[in-house]
Amino acid sequence: MHRREFVISAGAAFAAVSALSTGFGPANAQEAPVDPSAATEPVEPATAKPFGFEDVAVMANELAAKPYAYRDSDLVGSFANLTYDQYRGIRFRRDRDPWLGSRDFALDLLPPGAIFHEPVDVSLVDEGVVIPVKFDPHMFEFDPALFPDGVDYEAIGNMGFSGFRLRAPLNRPDVMDEFCVFQGASYFRAVARGTLYGISARGLAIGTGSPEGEEFPLFRGFWIHKPSEQDRSVLIHALLDSRSVAGAFEFRVTPGAETVFDTRVALFPRQDMSNAGIAPLTSMYWFGPTDRTRVDDYRPAVHDSDGLQMLTGGEQRLWRVLSGHNTLQISAFMDQDPLGFGLAQRARSFDAYQDAEARYEKRPSAWIAPQDGWGKGTVTLVEIPVQNEFNDNIVSFWQPVDVLKAGERYDFNYLLSFSPEPPDSAPIARVLETMSGQSVNNPAARSYVIDYDLDLFGADDPVPQIRTSSGSIGHSYLLRLPEQGRMRLAFEYIPEGAKLADLSAVLNGPEGPLSETWIARWTRE
Repeated sequence: MHRREFVISAGAAFAAVSALSTGFGPANAQEAPVDPSAATEPVEPATAKPFGFEDVAVMANELAAKPYAYRDSDLVGSFANLTYDQYRGIRFRRDRDPWLGSRDFALDLLPPGAIFHEPVDVSLVDEGVVIPVKFDPHMFEFDPALFPDGVDYEAIGNMGFSGFRLRAPLNRPDVMDEFCVFQGASYFRAVARGTLYGISARGLAIGTGSPEGEEFPLFRGFWIHKPSEQDRSVLIHALLDSRSVAGAFEFRVTPGAETVFDTRVALFPRQDMSNAGIAPLTSMYWFGPTDRTRVDDYRPAVHDSDGLQMLTGGEQRLWRVLSGHNTLQISAFMDQDPLGFGLAQRARSFDAYQDAEARYEKRPSAWIAPQDGWGKGTVTLVEIPVQNEFNDNIVSFWQPVDVLKAGERYDFNYLLSFSPEPPDSAPIARVLETMSGQSVNNPAARSYVIDYDLDLFGADDPVPQIRTSSGSIGHSYLLRLPEQGRMRLAFEYIPEGAKLADLSAVLNGPEGPLSETWIARWTRE
């Protein structure tokens, strides 16, 4: 719960029963004569249909046809008025794990309390059969040091769960490590082998960064399928609800060196939507080598992500470095049928952060890979000003150019992966680090230094192409640093009265780009 203060909700949601029907003919119909020599074929009874994605889609469609109804928990007894530490002192009992005995996966249900005051319905699915889980305070252990007066197990109230987490032997075969958690609005987080929690994903973003304010959809209910002994993934279905839209979600989650969410989404807008953010990612950026002068801190950098990486529909590779700004910044990158985008943490050495507690070098990157054509739209980046590291302030998502219309269904399929590096191994030089500061030679200019991976350049130096949307580019140079394994591009940016500028740079060879395109936003304030 470090830094993440989410609003959540839950609500209604499970159903799906199959029924057998027997047909009868008209009451006065004349019976056909029976031929005793005719063989009688046995009639196979109809089988119950296993619960699946389309069942949730039906619920979402029906929910979207009704006015949005907010539901809140009546937090009572030992779950009422909890402090942050008290909430952390409530733990799910391992002997209540519904998958107890499995060597591959474990499931923890999460308690309500503190900021988690909206109930989430949880059902288990075993071989296609839905089994609702009733909230029971006896599922939890309470730290006696934080609850010295004991626990009121009788006062249950109208409470549900606040979410759940999944465990697997991620880093060691004898330890069930937590690898993903769904808790708070439509937020969920995951880690891959060797990484720690950092960046979050969401089911949907609505109006992020808009003057009207953001709307936070809620996962009201989850259906968690029990994996078989052969399964290496967990199947999850979820029902999303919000004032503007209802939706059905399917996540097939596979943990490992790269933890992957194979994701299906069906959205049913209640009203026309021009501000929907598909496959949103949320992260934190406070400061780094581009903007150290704003902060008095012993650490060289503090962030969960340092850039937005993009692979466009035209197979152009872009790297938009993140920066700290004093005002809200929104950047939109037009594209058609994007191949991928995500927020990445490229600085992966301890020396880059010098934080022995937070260990920012172990935070995962997250990558969205659409599995069908998403049409025209923008990869949108929102950068929100912050004064510390305790609030997420970076959001990226896909925003369709077309309005999502009320009464229609919209489907999106994508792979979401959490891993140290985004899964793009194309042989092109990537930006390793961006540094910036006031120019030594010109107080009115700002120096930018971009380091690329040197290994992918031949003997001939590439040709830099540097552009700015306003102001001008001053002195620039290219330098090889063999001992550091870097190709360094440095240049001066001269604002010339501009208040905002988008800068870009790429290193070209005879046949085209040899590097990804570096992009940065400069602001005067």
